[in-house]
Amino acid sequence: MKKLGLATATIAGAAAAAVIGLAAPAAAAPTGPGNAQQTINELQAQGYTVIVNRTGTAPLDQATVVAVRPGQTYSRMDTGVPGAGNDIHTTVTGKTVYVDVK
Repeated sequence: MKKLGLATATIAGAAAAAVIGLAAPAAAAPTGPGNAQQTINELQAQGYTVIVNRTGTAPLDQATVVAVRPGQTYSRMDTGVPGAGNDIHTTVTGKTVYVDVK
């Protein structure tokens, strides 16, 4: 019973960490002057899958970013991580961010 409680607490902690991780795209969003294409390139370089919501027909290098919103983060939890022993480890396998441009 004690092992089940520890495993449940570990899973709950990992789930909480995953939820907190959803705030990362807002913090990771590039700041300062630049065009939408530069922002998209920077986010992709950080490992995000970028989904663009667009208003207007201007090319992305002439458009401006209105908002950057977090999307789904995909992860897996397992014990097969080298050095983790029998501890459950969460590995992020994909991150999505929405970029609104006009």
